[in-house]
This record gives sequence, structure tokens and C-alpha cells, in this order.
Amino acid sequence: MEKTEKRCSAVILAAGVGSRFGNENGTKQNVPVLGVPAVVRTVLAFERCALIDEIILVGRREELPVLEAYVREYALSKVSRIVEGGATRMESSVNGVSAVSEGCRYVAVHDGARCLVTPEIIEDTVLAAFEFGAAAAAQRVVDTVKVADGDGIIEDTVDREKVWLVKTPQIFDIDIYRRSAEAAKRDGVTVTDDCMMAERLGVKIKLCDCGQNNIKLTTREDLALAEFILSQREEGLK
Repeated sequence: MEKTEKRCSAVILAAGVGSRFGNENGTKQNVPVLGVPAVVRTVLAFERCALIDEIILVGRREELPVLEAYVREYALSKVSRIVEGGATRMESSVNGVSAVSEGCRYVAVHDGARCLVTPEIIEDTVLAAFEFGAAAAAQRVVDTVKVADGDGIIEDTVDREKVWLVKTPQIFDIDIYRRSAEAAKRDGVTVTDDCMMAERLGVKIKLCDCGQNNIKLTTREDLALAEFILSQREEGLK
């Protein structure tokens, strides 16, 4: 893919605790996945996407030296800054976006523990953001979806053709991101992803089908699945 005049910075979030993962030797973004730390695999995918101009790493204060060591060891040439995260995902995202270079027109926010993302997924989502102003990688739902009450009793069946599982990267015109973040902070809103901030302002966000393998490491079972998928890719089977 040829470069365009539109500059896109990537913000990789690696500041989470990952309590559900249960990694005794550190947070989940540092766990080896087929011998390579998860966050390094994530960064390498963005390094290999021609539409990404720079990468900002966001980490926990005590792990910033670890991230700095990864940049040196794996020659991560697009990493321009490493910044400290906040108390929430939204704060970490805002900290990362605040560190992008002047002239950045789009920003891609991605979970550091979502290490199976590919340069192709990133490129597709960036191009959609260029066209629509905002875009997110997502997975189409294939199962039947039910709505239940607090006791687990079915209340309704949802049209699954309209249901997606939203992943990352989530990419925005940087002015849209900043307006959305400022409004969420002003209103005291808690969000679980960056799309929620933009949705509140009525921003139209294009979803890009990334398939089923763009998983995030949340539990130990996810690690086994991630290693299986990667081994299949390396053998040219997926």
C-alpha cells in the first residue's frame, strides 16, 4: 500500500492489570506468546503496516523500563514515545493520544494484549477511517443472540445480522477523538472503548470485518488459543 498524505499514529495500550489472566510474573501484555512478548507481537504488526507513521506505547509506571527494553531488543523503529497510563482505560488512551506528533491527522487506539492483529486488519481499518472519519475492527456474530433479564430468562431474540463484537484497532480523525474525549471527561462518563466516546456525539463509525482471530489475551485459555493460531499462520495454514 502506497503512503498517503494523511498521517496516522498508533497508540498501543499496555497499562492494564490483567487480573483475570493470572500471570504471576507480570501483566498479560508481557507474557511470551510463542517466545515473543504479547505487546511486542502487537507492536510488530503496526510496524509492518505502511499506513502507520509512528507508535506511542502506553504502560504502567513500573513497566516503562520493560517497554523501553523491548524497543531496543526488537528494534521497534516506529515507537516514538513511551508514556505512563492512567487509572482507567480512557485515561490511558487520552494520555497516549496526547503524546502523538504534531501533524498527526488520525489516531489508531489498540489493545496491547490483542496480539494477533495483522498489518492487513490495521490497513483495512485505517483506510475506512480515512473515508468515514472513524472506523473500528469488529467481528460479525454467528450465533443466535438473546436478551435476558436479571434472572437469565430470555426476553427477546436480536437480529444477529445487526450485531458485531467490536475489537481494536479503533481509528479516528484526531479532532473527532479529542472532541469525544473532552465531552466524556466533562460529563463524567465511564467508557469501555473509544468508540463509546464518539458514539455519544453522534459520530458515524464504520465497522471493518476482521474475522474471528483478532482475539485479546484475557484468560490463560486465550494464550493457548493464540499460540495455536500463530503456529497455524507460521505453517501457512491460516
